[in-house]
Amino acid sequence: MTKKKQLWSLRPLSQTLTLIYRTFSSSSSSSSSCASTSTSNSSFSIKNVTKSNFDSALVGLRQHIRGADFVAIDLEMTGITSAPWRESFELDRFDIRYLKVKDSADKFAVVQLGVCPFRWDPSVSSFVAHPHNFYVFPRQELPISSPYEFMCQTASLDFLAKYQFDFNTCINEGISYLSRGQEEEARRLFTNLYDNEFLESHSSFKDIKDKGIFRMADVLFTERMKSKISEWRNGLLQVRNGDHESQDSTKESVKQFETIFYMMRPAVKLHGFTSRQLRLIQLVTKNHFKDLAYICVSGDGTSLQQLLVYTDSINDKDLLMTEVKGSLHKDTELKIKNAVGLRHVIDLLSSEKKLIVGHNCFLDLAHLYSKFIAPLPSTGEDYISSIAKHFPHIIDTKLLLNNNDVFQVLKRKRSTSLAKAFAFLCPEIVSGVKASRSAFKPCIKVEVQVDDTRSSNWNSGAKHEAGYDAFMTGCVFAQACSHLGINFESRITSSNLALEEKLQGCINTLYLSWINGDIIDLMTGIRTVESSDSSDYKYRHSKILFSNIVLLWGFPSKLKAAEIKECILKVFGQSSVTSIYHLDETAVFVQFIKAELVSDFLDLKATLERNNDPISVLHPLSKILDGGCTCAANYEVYKEICESPISEMLFADQAEAIGIKWKTKMFAPKPEEPHQETSGPEDGQITGSNPPSSKEFEKLVSVLDGLSSRRIASNGLEDSLAQAQIGR
Repeated sequence: MTKKKQLWSLRPLSQTLTLIYRTFSSSSSSSSSCASTSTSNSSFSIKNVTKSNFDSALVGLRQHIRGADFVAIDLEMTGITSAPWRESFELDRFDIRYLKVKDSADKFAVVQLGVCPFRWDPSVSSFVAHPHNFYVFPRQELPISSPYEFMCQTASLDFLAKYQFDFNTCINEGISYLSRGQEEEARRLFTNLYDNEFLESHSSFKDIKDKGIFRMADVLFTERMKSKISEWRNGLLQVRNGDHESQDSTKESVKQFETIFYMMRPAVKLHGFTSRQLRLIQLVTKNHFKDLAYICVSGDGTSLQQLLVYTDSINDKDLLMTEVKGSLHKDTELKIKNAVGLRHVIDLLSSEKKLIVGHNCFLDLAHLYSKFIAPLPSTGEDYISSIAKHFPHIIDTKLLLNNNDVFQVLKRKRSTSLAKAFAFLCPEIVSGVKASRSAFKPCIKVEVQVDDTRSSNWNSGAKHEAGYDAFMTGCVFAQACSHLGINFESRITSSNLALEEKLQGCINTLYLSWINGDIIDLMTGIRTVESSDSSDYKYRHSKILFSNIVLLWGFPSKLKAAEIKECILKVFGQSSVTSIYHLDETAVFVQFIKAELVSDFLDLKATLERNNDPISVLHPLSKILDGGCTCAANYEVYKEICESPISEMLFADQAEAIGIKWKTKMFAPKPEEPHQETSGPEDGQITGSNPPSSKEFEKLVSVLDGLSSRRIASNGLEDSLAQAQIGR
């Protein structure tokens, strides 16, 4: 998966994608195979699947998944984060972290899906892997909803191009899809279209007939059509009776009335009429030509074609209508089945309930849910309960490696990225030759089969290609299982690997944010924080209390975190602020030592902004308030801003874009535990728009006096959160 640090230049797809022809080559090894059942040649390529070979590939994949012990997956996307402030931060609460993942999955597209089933073959004491690389492009196959739109992050596209991603194949041959909700919508659409609007339904011309809203143009058109249809019908009967008297027809008439045969019956195909004109023709046919049937049938693609069909009798007409309805519904099912596309693969993974293996895969799963199942729920709790129903057995290899003492070497080297873990745990697969020495047990053998070709020393080396990354993920998992003491030789073939006792601590537990060590249990919804000695993220900060945090934005651009902190410390005391953290260049989090200081700060800020007296002008906070654009609120406003689908590049612009007009907002304080969600009723809103009263001025003086009396000496606490943001 593309998880590289991103630039923030975002452009529409049409301006960003440069079609790059990809030269794909598979690396080959000269070493001979030890256990290959077909060939020792490792130069065959991965199974690339596009819309042209999707149906046949799906048939084979279905058999491989049903026989698999586990299935590894990986995705490539058009971007990761829609704005710098939507990065994952240390001060993000669980609900905020989920909202940021949701924003990413909602805004960016999946361009590759890697699926690699692994099956243990006891006859050769080896796993057999079947890597599949699906090119994906969200093409609108059916006229439902609105056309697909998605964002592209230029750094992500540059990253894909660097690794020779084939944009031509993706756009021209990528497999489209419908989510389950879109499939239901399409079915309703076609049902209404076929059963209600056409097939001699009264509803299509009810307004014209019952309300008497004929216009003179309608009257003239109706008479002309009555004459044309009668002329065609009479000519048809004359031919049947052996009278071949010729009839004159204008070029326009021939163009609009094309004689064909439909279901072994003479018919007229109607061309070039408006929808209102077609309704009038339908009305004329029903009222004046009892042996003609007006029908609508499937045309090219998703279009519909209107016909007038001659029938011999009422029974023949009824039979025709039955045949037409059956044909339409059959065509509908075929169109919907084809439009479902790549979701057939996701449905297969879900229905077979195999162990799904990913690497740092919380975002991957959110994409699968968003694209193929339904829109992501608004809360993390609802999402977690739902994803577990569709994928009941999931394991994250990054968490597996980080949380087992067996892999201390990897943790010490901070090398649990997929590529490094693969190189460390699977040296024989990487090199194609048997390693002379290893820190661990001998490598579990993995053979690769693509169609009818199989090799025991295959390695395409195509990093950041979803199919190959899925293969690497599966290999890492197989080696990790071996090091944990899982003996594949002695396992019962039919046993479920997801029930293996040695894996229970990691099944269905994922990193919500590996940077911060937040772990979520998909079965219980319980959230924990990884211990500092087992996590590999860079910084470990002081205890976070969200009720103690103020969000500050819109301050003068020249101000840095240290300067903002200094201004606040002058007022509230040298130990009043435990940390300050830049969300981006326009916003900071300030964590106070006490929750009551949050309300004191917001109250003081609002009071200073109402006054223009010497105390306010010379006050230490005036440096932060300079310019009159500084806004402040407690933590709950941060959630409100993150919930918006809008993504402005700067946080201050984002707040303005979602309609925040006030300068200061306060909520009633509510006790909370570290890293636990809190919410409270809105206590009040202060805009600073009214002139100060004498009571307010007295209040300002009182606040300043109170703050001075509470100051305590500082022992030089470190400003551990003054960095712009945590690097990935």
